[in-house]
Amino acid sequence: MFYTYVLRSKKDGWLYIGWSIDLRHRLEQHNNGLVKATKYRLPMELIYYEACMSEENAIAREKQLNS
Repeated sequence: MFYTYVLRSKKDGWLYIGWSIDLRHRLEQHNNGLVKATKYRLPMELIYYEACMSEENAIAREKQLNS
């Protein structure tokens, strides 16, 4: 499965939308400061996710949520 997800910064409420094949690992990366886009907004909390059957669908959904 592939996952499209939304994180919210507990610091300032900023939202981040992404996709991953391993959602738990990706959330750990975000909260350990390993993701450039979120490292100065920690901690991040997962507020939404959905499973997709393919990488293409997950990426398309990410783009849709970002628009």
